[in-house]
Amino acid sequence: MINYKKALNITFLVSLLLLITSVSISCNQPKKEETKELTKAEKIDEIVGLYSEYEGFNGAVLVSHEGEVIYKKGFGYAILEWDVPNQIDTKFRIASITKPFTALLIMQLVSEGKLDVHEPISTYLPDYSKNNGDKITLHHLLSHTSGTRRDYEDKLTKNKYPDRYRTGEIVQQYSSLPLEFEPGEKFAYSNTGYHTLAYIIETVSGKSYEALLQEKILDPLGMKNTGIDKHRALIKNRAKGHFKGFGEYYTQDFGDMSAIMGVGNIYSTVEDLFLLDQALYTEKLLPKKYIDLMFDKHISDPGYGGYYGYGWEMKEKPIGNTSETVETIGHSGSMQGFTALCTRIPASNSSIVFFNNTGRAFLNAMTTAITGIINDETYDFPLKPLAMFMKNTIEKEGIDKGILFYKEHKDLDDYYVSEQELIVAGYKYLHNGNAEYAAEIFKLSTEVFPDRDNPYDSYAEALMTLGKNEEAIKNYKKSLELNPKNYNAVEMLKKLGDKSY
Repeated sequence: MINYKKALNITFLVSLLLLITSVSISCNQPKKEETKELTKAEKIDEIVGLYSEYEGFNGAVLVSHEGEVIYKKGFGYAILEWDVPNQIDTKFRIASITKPFTALLIMQLVSEGKLDVHEPISTYLPDYSKNNGDKITLHHLLSHTSGTRRDYEDKLTKNKYPDRYRTGEIVQQYSSLPLEFEPGEKFAYSNTGYHTLAYIIETVSGKSYEALLQEKILDPLGMKNTGIDKHRALIKNRAKGHFKGFGEYYTQDFGDMSAIMGVGNIYSTVEDLFLLDQALYTEKLLPKKYIDLMFDKHISDPGYGGYYGYGWEMKEKPIGNTSETVETIGHSGSMQGFTALCTRIPASNSSIVFFNNTGRAFLNAMTTAITGIINDETYDFPLKPLAMFMKNTIEKEGIDKGILFYKEHKDLDDYYVSEQELIVAGYKYLHNGNAEYAAEIFKLSTEVFPDRDNPYDSYAEALMTLGKNEEAIKNYKKSLELNPKNYNAVEMLKKLGDKSY
């Protein structure tokens, strides 16, 4: 006979025991870690770090938002051969970002009543060709609408004595040359125009460009790490320029900067440029009406997709990978071994400054991503350079694994394929005496890019090095079939004894 009362008591006790055990087990389980929301600075560090890792950036960066610096950091090396790291106080040649400084000096003289932007430049430069000087105004020079010749035969020979060019001497070489078009007719970016502005600054002020820059901009703002770059001078913390050829970095020779006064001869740091950025929201350097005049959209620039003011470019730029845009004021710079990009976003008092000392860099792509980050919008990560990852695999596991890695990953969305980068990877081995590896990579390039002539030409070169002349002839002919103007292939075929060319 079943004792129901006793059974119920036992059931209750078992249930209570299971409940206590369950609670105990639950309390002892490790809590699932919550996904941490990255800050703006952490997101910027992640994106720029990836570009640096993929050899798409080597320099220094500063990002400000709502008037405050939220991120600044150096990446890579200022001097590659000594492993000297890039830091926040590393000084870079800023190339054409010199032009905003020149425009600012001009507008300061305008505000003092010493210049008029609508007066002919012959008013200020009596030795300038009157035929041209009576047509060209300061407005034309500042807005790149002067028609001044952008190329001319340099007859000076002082380049063997660095830092001795005089601004006026260079101006005299092009001042009387025929104009490319009537002043004001259209926009045509002109370095010679800004060199003329530097000469006007020196002539009217009675001081050197360098002295006036120091007196009227650098000292008032405390820009202690900015100045005129000189060929022979010892400048502390100055980065060297580098360029990449056939997969290897090389040092770029320092050029004589005295020949480009007011055009691209300033060095600076990302922190110093931020000081200038913030000053332009005030009247510390210039009354507001003249600042506004610098930022007026004086002329459209079809090639740039925006407008040019006085020393500044205005453009609607994308916010991350969204369809939204934001109005920006900025300038870029490029010269041997250096690239630079300064982007100001007045609506949020934000700025993004990149200085790079390896020539090629993805400055615009990083700026677009960061614009998304500071506006709390989505943005794109850099694609992985497949040729670089293939090369790394080859170094670790051999040529067969490297080629296989490329083939297995070339259609994946997070990698990008590049004919040039693949060819460069092959030449790295060819120039290092490993024609076997080079041939395999070039053969791969003909498979990935079967309609391009360069892969076949490069493959033929490696085959020729290996003594496989018949195969080399076949590939040179294929290259010529795709590009009849490949005169290198014609010469190589003659060298190989082919009678058909």
